[in-house]
Amino acid sequence: MQYRRVPRRRRPFGRVPQNLPATLKIFGACLLACLAPAPSRAQGLKRELPAPARVEVVVRNTTGRVTVVAASPDDDAKTVSLRAESPGKALTEADVVSRAAGGRVEIEVANARARNEKDRVDLTLLVPAHARLKVETTSGAVDVSGALAEVTASTATGTIRADVPTDALRYNFSWTASRPRFYSEVELGRVKEKRGGRFELNGRLGDKKAKNDQRVALDFTTERGVIVFGVDLASVPSDLRERQLTEAAKGIIRSGNQDLIEAIRRVVPRYVGDYAATLPTPARAPKITREARVADVATEVAPQVMRLNASVTDRFGRAVAGLKPSDFTITENGQPREVTEVTPTRAPFNLVLLLDVSGSVEERLDFIRKAALSFVNTVGAEDRVAIISFNDDIHLISDFTTDKRLLADRIKEIDAGGATALYDSLAYALVQTLRPLRGERTAIVILSDGDDNRSFVPFNNILEATVESGALIYPLYVPSGLIPADTATEANETSDPLRARFLTLTSRADAEGRKLAEVSGGVYYPITRLDELQRAYDDVVAQLRTSYTISYTSAADAGAAQRVRVRVKREGATVRLSPAVGVASP
Repeated sequence: MQYRRVPRRRRPFGRVPQNLPATLKIFGACLLACLAPAPSRAQGLKRELPAPARVEVVVRNTTGRVTVVAASPDDDAKTVSLRAESPGKALTEADVVSRAAGGRVEIEVANARARNEKDRVDLTLLVPAHARLKVETTSGAVDVSGALAEVTASTATGTIRADVPTDALRYNFSWTASRPRFYSEVELGRVKEKRGGRFELNGRLGDKKAKNDQRVALDFTTERGVIVFGVDLASVPSDLRERQLTEAAKGIIRSGNQDLIEAIRRVVPRYVGDYAATLPTPARAPKITREARVADVATEVAPQVMRLNASVTDRFGRAVAGLKPSDFTITENGQPREVTEVTPTRAPFNLVLLLDVSGSVEERLDFIRKAALSFVNTVGAEDRVAIISFNDDIHLISDFTTDKRLLADRIKEIDAGGATALYDSLAYALVQTLRPLRGERTAIVILSDGDDNRSFVPFNNILEATVESGALIYPLYVPSGLIPADTATEANETSDPLRARFLTLTSRADAEGRKLAEVSGGVYYPITRLDELQRAYDDVVAQLRTSYTISYTSAADAGAAQRVRVRVKREGATVRLSPAVGVASP
């Protein structure tokens, strides 16, 4: 089985933008913004320092961030451009000490150890191509990219990220006081445990006989930090420890979803490879219903009569009710077609209830059980419900069934405790539980505090899988005031936001819940009082019921592919289409 591939929609790893000199300031600002939004009070200073070819640049900044970008090899840059910023008080010239002499440039933040988080100094540098770089920090993040000749970085707990050419790369990563945590776009060698609790990861990529001016060397040493190689920080999952695959992870690998498999492989490449080797050659999964093509959503129900399902939402994501045939226009292969009938959809839906039973909600287990039972009692008699609970792994409470008594009995068996692998569990539900139901009406309701601290899969990959699945997502996120959770610190208040995600749980539940609902066509429900939960359940069912079966005349030959477009005459409204599978002809 072959699971290795180039991820989609990403810049080729290790390539240096040719227009880098012209866009440095924009790039530097965006790069800092990716690490965390810059506070509005940021104060800064700028300097230009002379630098010969193959200059050595030494940077010391204990608590702040250090971002270094190497210019394009085609750029004849002869200076080191420095920008310093602080989220606190305005900087003075004495706050940053810089020296340029011979072939060496030194930059140091004055009194860095005495600075608190608010008054830290963040440095952004543009250096000539093939510069040699040395960065020393303690807790601040280090980010280096471009055509550098050598990079030596040392830190205690800071994150080190590198994105450099891999045509002729030598790397050596060391952890002196913890087990390794790293995430890489390309597969690296195996970690070696040394004496004294030291761990090393080293090797070569590309041409071992390349010329000296084409070679790149990375030498990173950290006590407890995270090393990220060629990957955006937003794409790093919650837990980077090397650990055995969970049942959720195994199910994702069996699904064949290459994006999700690649995300898991970056965390535990050896375990993914070993498990993949035990699987048979992938075959096309059996389908309960016909799988609809993206542009072919109409189902033939009679000669020259086609039918489809449409869900219509306003600009706030709320379902639009009461629509008539005159409210819709349909084109088929670019030609207008007559809408003959519009009726409310009566087809039952398939719904997954995803329950967070991790340690953060353990004290409210009775609440979780009652909430699950309330939802089961809210759905219709013909609607099929599956229940999956999750902590650090998934637990199938019940497969799809309309038997509410069976569901109630299974809910009583739910237990709680452990870490939270929300993203893995959602990915499993999308690519395994709902996969046989392509073309039917499917939705996932999530009852959770929205925080994830154990998944292999990062949030960005979940968004892609959600869009591809066609399932509606309804996150019901209960805040820490109702379900206890760890104290969180805001990512943009730290000098190293990625590190904060590992040391103190950083809650982005609200933003991620809204995004899941937005990309899927569902609705996000931030629960602030327990009595809102039942109203949310009622509203979810009402939203699912508010869809339409549309019939229209067709000129297409039977079995031919049709490109169907449906518009609704409501300002700001959005239409989502799915095949009208299983709807009887009039």
